[in-house]
Amino acid sequence: MTTCKSAGIASLMLCLIAAPQARADDLKCLSTTFRVLGANDKVCVSVFDDPKVPGVACHISQARTGGFAGMVGLAEDPSRFSIACRQVGPIGIDIGTLRDEEQVYSERTSIFFKRTHVFRVLDKKRNTLVYVAISDKIVDGSPQNSISTVPIMPWATAPASR
Repeated sequence: MTTCKSAGIASLMLCLIAAPQARADDLKCLSTTFRVLGANDKVCVSVFDDPKVPGVACHISQARTGGFAGMVGLAEDPSRFSIACRQVGPIGIDIGTLRDEEQVYSERTSIFFKRTHVFRVLDKKRNTLVYVAISDKIVDGSPQNSISTVPIMPWATAPASR
């Protein structure tokens, strides 16, 4: 089986399209720059659950360009983001059944050719899920990235109250 990491361009595109994608819920956007015309520049915080690992949630913050172009969806957002993933419930999946690398989230950050992706990478030796956020652009990608790890731990349940 070919992994997305070692695949050619056509196979990589198929991996990106075929992978189940998480949907993010926007939590809050905070203004960072006031603009007289159009929307302000902002940093937005979103959350998504790993589609194949119940019990893991990731929060991602991303810079979003305002102004008139941003207001109508034509602006290119900068490749600045941060990610934090945590175990939020019991994880019952055997990580040995997961692919070594898999895209779990993707969001458009320009009208045509730029996206932010989150990949899950397995660290089987340490029983840890590693989430890497990257930005890509067809012509010239960005080295900007952010990483978060989730060690898989037993999930304690609270005793029933009396």
